[in-house]
Amino acid sequence: MLADAVPKVLPRWLALAGDSLAHGEPVLIFDAPDREGETDLVFLSEMVTPELIRLARKDAGGLICTAFSDELRVRLGLPFATDLLRLGSHQFPILESVARQKLRYDQRSAFGITVNHRTNFTGVPDNDRAVTIRALGELARDAPKLSDTELRTKFAAEFTSPGHVPLLYSAPGLVRERKGHTELAISLARLAGLSESATVCEMLGDSGGPRSPEAARRFADAHGWVFLEGRTIAEAVLAWSA
Repeated sequence: MLADAVPKVLPRWLALAGDSLAHGEPVLIFDAPDREGETDLVFLSEMVTPELIRLARKDAGGLICTAFSDELRVRLGLPFATDLLRLGSHQFPILESVARQKLRYDQRSAFGITVNHRTNFTGVPDNDRAVTIRALGELARDAPKLSDTELRTKFAAEFTSPGHVPLLYSAPGLVRERKGHTELAISLARLAGLSESATVCEMLGDSGGPRSPEAARRFADAHGWVFLEGRTIAEAVLAWSA
């Protein structure tokens, strides 16, 4: 585990970012100019509130998704969306064609299934999505204390699919294998010793594309929030797990 390699004295940026996430504040992460070139608003899932969902919806504007570590995905037995498409292609052949992804920025999509909490009404309002995401975060927080059977039973009892919260799964090797926002967010949470579920939302600009990193940094500074570049997180992971 990366947590075993974290130095006793955390770098200032990691201490600030971890403290922000632990107290329900967002951290902004820019992946890289040669990848998506996007900044995501990132929250610790177990700390999500309706106000944070509203912030992501109004001030970021992208898709609000909840990320799990690969370890948690495997323990839960959850499939990637592309896996389901290929399995379904025997009955619906068109699915085989649409499942053939050739991403311009990566090798594979991180998308899994979509879920709602069973107490939701429609699942899409801020209150509903906050309930769903917070419960996903609490599941990730409690996972080390549960057996695989208990974990899967709890997941099935609390969530339904399809729903309004897309799940993302990190690559097994995190940033050693893929440097998407999913891996960056989970790596940050792991390095900070937090539960390994983060909720992310792309920050969009007014020109029809992603918000520029300069504009995202100004937004972070104006609110007193931490802004990080993906390479900072990736370099920390590689250095501390060497």
